[in-house]
Amino acid sequence: MRFRPLRASSSPALVRDGLSVVPEHMSAVLFDATGTADVLRVGTTPTPTPILSEVLVQVVAAGVNPIDAKTRAGAGVSGSIERFPSTLGYDFSGIVVKSPYEAHPFPVGTEVFGMTSFPRSGGSYAEYVVAPTLSLARKPTSLSHVEAAGVPLAALTAWGLIVETAHAHEGQRILIHAGAGGVGHFAVQLAAYFGAHVTATGSGGNLGWLRELGASVVIDHTTMRFDEVAGEVDVVIDLVGNAHDDTGTRSLRALRPGGLYVLVPTGSWPDYTEAAEAAGVRATSYKVIPDGGVLATIARLLESGAIQVYVDHVFPLADVVDAHRQLERGHTRGKIVLAVGEG
Repeated sequence: MRFRPLRASSSPALVRDGLSVVPEHMSAVLFDATGTADVLRVGTTPTPTPILSEVLVQVVAAGVNPIDAKTRAGAGVSGSIERFPSTLGYDFSGIVVKSPYEAHPFPVGTEVFGMTSFPRSGGSYAEYVVAPTLSLARKPTSLSHVEAAGVPLAALTAWGLIVETAHAHEGQRILIHAGAGGVGHFAVQLAAYFGAHVTATGSGGNLGWLRELGASVVIDHTTMRFDEVAGEVDVVIDLVGNAHDDTGTRSLRALRPGGLYVLVPTGSWPDYTEAAEAAGVRATSYKVIPDGGVLATIARLLESGAIQVYVDHVFPLADVVDAHRQLERGHTRGKIVLAVGEG
């Protein structure tokens, strides 16, 4: 992993002797309208206030995900943003500074990681974020905040795909597209952990790494046609869709009769269900469920070394435009993370 030093937060020290001091305003990445990465700017905005069972977290690091860039560009969940300026971001790792009550599972001072409820609440590209209790877990002690911030959305998505939807098991044959990406590198590891025979597609430079993650067969999508060499598989986890080289359509040819096709990228193939039915296979899309209980299980797997997170690039919050440009180049191995504050 390549790290840059964390930028010092503009906020005061927050947790002393179990007490927290929270400023009325904070620094955050804001955008006033959808558009290119250049619409993003760092500005000042009111610090959010938690209600009911929510907690307030001082963000140390925030993950950057494809859904962030899609939303910023006018797709994704941009239609659900109620007002501008808005702040992007789902993933975060940080320190609890306000809890609902004294005996709460995450008291003040607890290091946590999890997901926000963006766009219903402010996103994680900020010094503070409000998060539902049920979307949090304690940060693995073996991970830095930067590493932990790269986990929640991608790993929870991979868990939902591999464990809850594909029901990965010994001897099952699973084909995973874009195996070296944020979701993909978790999906490969989880499928292998649960005993599946994993075939992963990726670019030539990532093939050796995909084998290290647990893939039994690796396919360079730039030089080989996966539908001609993968053989017959039980499940396809499609993290590309028909947005590139008819990956979705060709995936149906690799499935056994009655096999399962799982599409992840939103809007990448509107008529996939009809195509799957015509091909004699099952099909479903998938949306991440921000389940703190599952995230706690993932944390234990990370602590044990059974799986790991890879952070390819770390950008300070002020360089968020560069982070989005890097993401949109499409060649990131693992995750991109924003360094927000100290921790």
